Amino acid sequence: MKLKEIFARKNIIHSLKSTQKPDTIREMVQQLAKSGAIPKGETEDVERALMRREELGSTGIGKGVAVPHAKHPAVEGVIGAFGRSEKGIAFNALDDQPVHLVFLLISAPDAVEPHLAALRKLMTLLKDGDLCAFMKRAKDVSELVELLAEADDRLPK
Repeated sequence: MKLKEIFARKNIIHSLKSTQKPDTIREMVQQLAKSGAIPKGETEDVERALMRREELGSTGIGKGVAVPHAKHPAVEGVIGAFGRSEKGIAFNALDDQPVHLVFLLISAPDAVEPHLAALRKLMTLLKDGDLCAFMKRAKDVSELVELLAEADDRLPK
């Protein structure tokens, strides 16, 4: 599965409004509900699943990036939302720096391999400091979509 399929255009937020972790997760889950990727009645439970995962250890991996993820029966396969914050988000990242790029993943409980494959692809992608810098400076959603497509082309199949 390609990253641009997981992070569909309709689930990309160019300018996140939130500056705190719980609010950012809520904003992104609300976007997934708004786009129809998750049922509106499941948003609070999905948020709780993501926050329970955060209690195990921050998914703010450093260098301005966070990858909150959880499994939830409200979805099939793997879905995601991607958000960019110009101001930065207090995410309790491993390097104590603000987060500017948030890749949120939600997977069905039985989608173990697709979930791990999506995480592997993201980790490979996020090692590219130039790509992350371009994403942080992207002018709009179209530019973010284009950068994800370029990243997909460079990732192993």
